[in-house]
Amino acid sequence: MTSEDFIPAPLRRLWGIPESSRLGRPAALDVNRVVAAAVKIADRDGLGGVTLPKVAKSLGVTGMSLYRHVGSKDELLTLMADSAMGVPPEMDVDDWREGLRSWAFAQRAVFQRRPWLTRVPVSGPPSGPNQIAWMEAGLAVLSRTRLDWAHKVGILLLISGYVVQSVRQYDELVASRAEGQGQADAERDYGRALARLIQPERFPETARLFSSALFEAPPSDTPDVTIADADFSIGLELILDGVAVRIERSDS
Repeated sequence: MTSEDFIPAPLRRLWGIPESSRLGRPAALDVNRVVAAAVKIADRDGLGGVTLPKVAKSLGVTGMSLYRHVGSKDELLTLMADSAMGVPPEMDVDDWREGLRSWAFAQRAVFQRRPWLTRVPVSGPPSGPNQIAWMEAGLAVLSRTRLDWAHKVGILLLISGYVVQSVRQYDELVASRAEGQGQADAERDYGRALARLIQPERFPETARLFSSALFEAPPSDTPDVTIADADFSIGLELILDGVAVRIERSDS
């Protein structure tokens, strides 16, 4: 019995550890092909479009045959998420703030290309090779700080959760807009409508907010992506400000 015999089957498949073939010849179908087909469907139709029968049909096999390679639909989603994340780019490990900023924007770029990733249920801590690679990149950025492991992991979870929620929210807002309406126009219409409804006597601070220039549309040639980047950066910098305070405390 080898050490690999103690690794659960789902983790073996996630890490690409091949099963021994009883027939002595390679199988016509493998986990990588199944996952690649499922990711292709998700890229085209969204996560809701991924079903085992649809994946099987795209591969020209029966639905039952997929269970030889993935144990369940939940396992398939885990495999898809790890594969679709890919490996992270190189990060700056000399400046923790710039490194975490790059880490967050790099994750955001992946989720923007594949927004269906933000809807994959979280079934546990990172366990696949690509997810571990992203964790390693984040930990390397924080390696020169005096933070303990709990704070390092907590920071990475906080930032990645913010990235996921930000991309998911933006994707939902885009889907809910009137056809041809940009983000700036949508925010302006929202602000003007709420300004008429909110009573200063009941909601004084909120009334001041909606009477400000925050929701007025910027120049028409300002692309939505620039507005979204600015909104994302504000929240990220607030998180990094908090990280800076924690690092200062750990150094004292």
